[in-house]
Amino acid sequence: MREKLGMEPGHVAYGMRASFGTTHVSPEHVIAWERGTHVPDPTELTALAAALWCRPSELMGRPRTLLEHRIARGVPAEEVARATGLPFEAYLVMEEAGRWTGDKGQSVRLGEVLALPARDFIAITGLEEELSGLLAEAVTTRWQAHVRAIAKLVSMDRRDLKAPLSAMQQEYQALMAATLSRAGGTTASGEDGRRYIEHIVDHFWSRLPGGS
Repeated sequence: MREKLGMEPGHVAYGMRASFGTTHVSPEHVIAWERGTHVPDPTELTALAAALWCRPSELMGRPRTLLEHRIARGVPAEEVARATGLPFEAYLVMEEAGRWTGDKGQSVRLGEVLALPARDFIAITGLEEELSGLLAEAVTTRWQAHVRAIAKLVSMDRRDLKAPLSAMQQEYQALMAATLSRAGGTTASGEDGRRYIEHIVDHFWSRLPGGS
């Protein structure tokens, strides 16, 4: 990014110091961030993005935590707290701990203010374990009996889940059939099936349009 703009580390550091109040930043800081030996804190990352005329998300990998998602979208912590109806201090505690504990309504408002995709919303709000359980039941029994609960949890139309869940059940059953075949039709360990269940949330998202 810096090279594309024809900027030296000193230029970037000067821009951050002069315009964004990060008076401690030196060219060595910029070089260390580029090499990956150090990571800028939220204030430094925001200032760095501004100095490079880009969004913070362009300097980050895939956001994982609540803090990273907020920074990637350039939303002040005060705005998130206000939008979710949380006291500012309470929101900061959640962000610093990396554990969202808001209620259902606050979670919905969090997803809206940060424009969280379904996968990120589920992960950040602590619903991934519940989703994993529902998906495991769906592929090991009758997926049709669980599609409504899964659709509600991930806020999707049930019709859009039929094909992914059906395909996942077939995938799982094929693994189990292959395991039994290798065991000569006797009791088998089902290791392949267990591994599939362990990563079932990833299998689910990858089956959806735009999944990864």
